[in-house]
Amino acid sequence: MDEKELERYARHILLPEIGGAGQARLLGAKVLVIGAGGLGSPVILYLAAAGVGTIGIVDDDAVDLSNLQRQIVHATERIGDAKTSSAAAAVAAINPGVTVVPITERLNAGNATRIIADYDIIADGSDNFETRFLVNDACYLAKKTLVSAAILRFDGQLSTFKAHAGDGHPCYRCLFPEPPPPDLVPTCAEAGVMGALCGVMGSLQAAEVIKEITGAGESLSGSLLIFDGLRTEFRKIKMHPDPACALCGADATIKALG
Repeated sequence: MDEKELERYARHILLPEIGGAGQARLLGAKVLVIGAGGLGSPVILYLAAAGVGTIGIVDDDAVDLSNLQRQIVHATERIGDAKTSSAAAAVAAINPGVTVVPITERLNAGNATRIIADYDIIADGSDNFETRFLVNDACYLAKKTLVSAAILRFDGQLSTFKAHAGDGHPCYRCLFPEPPPPDLVPTCAEAGVMGALCGVMGSLQAAEVIKEITGAGESLSGSLLIFDGLRTEFRKIKMHPDPACALCGADATIKALG
């Protein structure tokens, strides 16, 4: 690290759990963020501020006025721009030393393996179950650590999934074996979401990514963190691998995407 980097990241380096070695790992890390929306916004900003060397951003959408209530990586003057390029502009403003890889396409079974291949950790901030299951499956098959968050109305949840690491680490399908019926769970566009909730859960998601990279503290793998925004209460639920899981169980049936 040069003098400017030492100054920029001084508050990280002072932390014994991170230090110079941990900051060096952050500078060399490559993180893929799925979705530059409510959750992705704080994740992208805090990872950029932390000095994560390369941040890939997957989103095929454009910035809309209704996004600005919660998607803080974007700005009024960038309405109509691709969310990937808008987020890249925000990253450049906060930390020009970070390399941003804009991936302006929708993640699907045909491109997921290719897109995640170059990254160390995946942060999923998608807003639908189809993508969450796809990302979980792709990460497990590619042996990538996944930090996944979800929000709706006033509630949020967060966990880290790395079932590929062996015993004791469940995957997303161990918790939710199958996606719910399409009309059972409303989206944020249908049911609403408190804007600041995105900041709470997205910041925690970024913190878990930083911990996985640096080795600081305890991994959230094996636990589900639930936040009730109306009561301002956190709950932490222990999760266990499901021996019958279709993806990571002993007799798994999911061997490929699609």
